[in-house]
Amino acid sequence: MLGALARTVAALGALWFVAQSAMAGADEMRLPPKTYYRTATVGGHSIFYREAGDRGRPTIVLLHGFPSTSHEFRELIPLLSPDYHVIAPDYLGFGYSDHPDPDVEPYTFDRLADATEGLLEALGLKHFTLYMTDYGGPVGFRLIERNPGAVDAIIVQNANCYLEGLTPARQAYFRRAHDDRSPAGEAFVYERMGADSIINQQYLRDVPPERREIMSPDAWTSDLGFLRTEKDQKIQVQLLRDNENNIDRYPAWQAMLREHQFPALIVWGKNDQGFIAPGAEAYLRDLPHAELHSIDAGHFALEEKPAEIAAYVLAFMKGRER
Repeated sequence: MLGALARTVAALGALWFVAQSAMAGADEMRLPPKTYYRTATVGGHSIFYREAGDRGRPTIVLLHGFPSTSHEFRELIPLLSPDYHVIAPDYLGFGYSDHPDPDVEPYTFDRLADATEGLLEALGLKHFTLYMTDYGGPVGFRLIERNPGAVDAIIVQNANCYLEGLTPARQAYFRRAHDDRSPAGEAFVYERMGADSIINQQYLRDVPPERREIMSPDAWTSDLGFLRTEKDQKIQVQLLRDNENNIDRYPAWQAMLREHQFPALIVWGKNDQGFIAPGAEAYLRDLPHAELHSIDAGHFALEEKPAEIAAYVLAFMKGRER
């Protein structure tokens, strides 16, 4: 009896020690809080978003690119959320958000910005830092135009706002996508929605073969799952054709940056063949105090270097709190 009691006491003591060690280790290791998967109704539509971190801390809003969703930030969120409140929406027509019929109301970047702005209002977010990558640029710059006072800082990761960031061939590509409505032009833009284009011309384009094991197939598998139907592909075709209007707005966005001089961090995958490195350097013309880091990655830099990007983001954010 006494032996059994002694063993029980010893076991409980060991469990207490393990629990205390685990809590101490968790504190030392800065384990991330749980990420939650939520929706909000905006303009009669359900908008999906990921949320993590303490709402009492400064908010970072993560704006994804094409052909991605908030899934793009799955590795970045837990690196930021121990210190900051993080929100990552799926745009209207993307991912787990509603996909209203593009034949009823066409998709434009103005429409994406409307829904994203509505989400931030529904969540009661009055101030935030915008993290913009790819399509996050034209969505984010529209948000800034509408309410610059809400934006505490900007983080730009392979999100273009300058002609220097587009090769002549790339500029011609966007012009043709916008202007050519012939059957050949239709086939030209729809080709970009296929599996070969998404995998090899998007995700793997900038990554040498010997490094491709770093690229998770979950990324393109998720994206292709949301491009199965003709309607979903049409949403993306409409946005691709609207991209020429983003290029037309570059001068206005540059003037906005010059006027407001937002604290800015620019982290650019220098191997990006779509938005080339001079586009990163061009930001310094209008934001001379911006912090610029060129990293050894491609357009989908978060798939290759999430920890390196997170380190720059955390240092930038903590520097602003001092």
